[in-house]
Amino acid sequence: MDLRNIAIIAHVDHGKTTLVDALLKQSGTFRDNQATVERALDSNDLERERGITILAKATSVEWQGHRINIVDTPGHADFGGEVERILGMVDGVLLLVDAAEGPMPQTKFVLAKALRLGLRPIVVLNKVDKPDAEPDRALNEVFDLFVTLDATADQLDFPVLYASGRSGWADDTLDGPRKDLSALYRMILDHVPPPAQAARRTEPFAMLATTLSADPFLGRLLTGRIESGTVRTGQTVKALARDGREIERFRVSKILAFRGLARAAIETAEAGDIVSLAGMTRASVADTLADLAVSEAIPAQPIDPPTISVTFGINDSPLAGRDGDKVQSRVIRDRLMREAETNVAIRIADTPGGEAFEVSGRGELQMGVLIENMRREGFELSVSRPRVLFRDEGGQRLEPVEEVTIDVDEEYSGVVVDKLSQRKGELVEMRTGAGGKTRIVAHVPSRGLIGYHGEFLTDTRGTGVLNRVFHEWAPHRGAIPGRRNGVLISIEDGVSVPYAIFNLEDRGRFFIGSGEAVYSGMILGEHNRDNDLEVNPLKGKKLTNIRAAGKDEAVVLTTPFRMTLEQAIAYIDDDELVEVTPRSIRLRKRFLDPHERKRQSRQAAS
Repeated sequence: MDLRNIAIIAHVDHGKTTLVDALLKQSGTFRDNQATVERALDSNDLERERGITILAKATSVEWQGHRINIVDTPGHADFGGEVERILGMVDGVLLLVDAAEGPMPQTKFVLAKALRLGLRPIVVLNKVDKPDAEPDRALNEVFDLFVTLDATADQLDFPVLYASGRSGWADDTLDGPRKDLSALYRMILDHVPPPAQAARRTEPFAMLATTLSADPFLGRLLTGRIESGTVRTGQTVKALARDGREIERFRVSKILAFRGLARAAIETAEAGDIVSLAGMTRASVADTLADLAVSEAIPAQPIDPPTISVTFGINDSPLAGRDGDKVQSRVIRDRLMREAETNVAIRIADTPGGEAFEVSGRGELQMGVLIENMRREGFELSVSRPRVLFRDEGGQRLEPVEEVTIDVDEEYSGVVVDKLSQRKGELVEMRTGAGGKTRIVAHVPSRGLIGYHGEFLTDTRGTGVLNRVFHEWAPHRGAIPGRRNGVLISIEDGVSVPYAIFNLEDRGRFFIGSGEAVYSGMILGEHNRDNDLEVNPLKGKKLTNIRAAGKDEAVVLTTPFRMTLEQAIAYIDDDELVEVTPRSIRLRKRFLDPHERKRQSRQAAS
């Protein structure tokens, strides 16, 4: 069967997964009466809730005697490690761009890697039926982006399709029939070459492992494109590291190929096809799986190093163990090690005490997703503030710098530029766009962006949009001011009282309401001033036997500010932790005892 391997790349929420849904339906992958769900490839609960793709997944459709393997890739920079490797096993890409928003930071991030690999993208302007769509402007911006990224003349001569993934149509022209996706199928077959590897079926088997997953019955699964030869179930193969060193030999226990949304077991797979192999115990991403006669590894991109680190510890608060059933450090360690096995962008290291673990990764969102998954599995954790990892090269200290692209209403641009400069950001571009919006592009140290998103939303009254992507390692830019406000700390254990909170509301903004369990050392809210303030949330109204002349005033509390997991992790200071349980997210001081806190602060000052 004639074969094509393609990837869909785009920014978050530009419609990749929705378009794949439409391709699956129109290819006959689903029966007419089959119950289907929206965003079929976003099978993870978090992906559905957040509307983003976290894990790269593959599917396969058949159209008029041709098989098209489609890989749906993450659009968020924190999961960019997936994108880089996926592009190595496809022969073409669909670059999906929102006709209203135009190319965005992650579009640039992924497209640059695709162009560097010599891939010729097909540009699909999606959502052209939206009221605010400006396909001509979006197309001009795409062309400018190609030029900026040093695309070759061949790559600049890209074909364009106008589409609506949700409505299920794509056309060569803006005023086409808007009936189905046949123009997109034809474009893929005409523009994307068949895998060159198909001509190498007589050579010994070799395959580069691109993604790693785990199956409860089959164990480790490595997915990739077969570069040469044929592999059969039961065949003995070896795994080679990037330097050609042999890692292990194993028997292929299962070969799985993508057929629609399912992975079907097959007996034999040939060069050019994308398959998953089972049977290995140590081989991982970027390793070469090959016939015993092969001695050279397939060149592979090294896995990008992590840029931030977070400490995961046991929950040792007085409320520990009430919500979750997985609270021991041994169980937490086992879960983190399992995550490191299938997520190559994450690294785990034990701390000297043994009750906490250093987890390093690509960004706050990636960490937030891991913590959220763990709390849903019944884990209780205490999580530290993210710390940026530095590099030392030639005696110089380097830190990660990100490119930040911000779209805000014109009236808020001044305060945004001011805040970015406070955080050691360098303004790269500032221009006025459509609808009174201003686009600001700046290079900001990753340190300066920790905790900034919540402040940004407050500054722009929730109307601003901020996107970020790793830019480069650059010399350290000096100290960045941290959180300016102190916090309100409980001095009692018990249940919060409405009267106490009502009388403390003029001291700051509360994160809890009445009737909630609190303990000494727990953070109840944000102080109006820059110092921490210890308060008693249990203090009730004094009762007497004298009747008051007037009726008692009803206590009306201000709605507490409830933080999301990412907001809480970004908000805390170095001497604070986030207590995460299946039902609660609480903020607390690292040392609950007030005397211990004073002792530690004196030591830090000296």
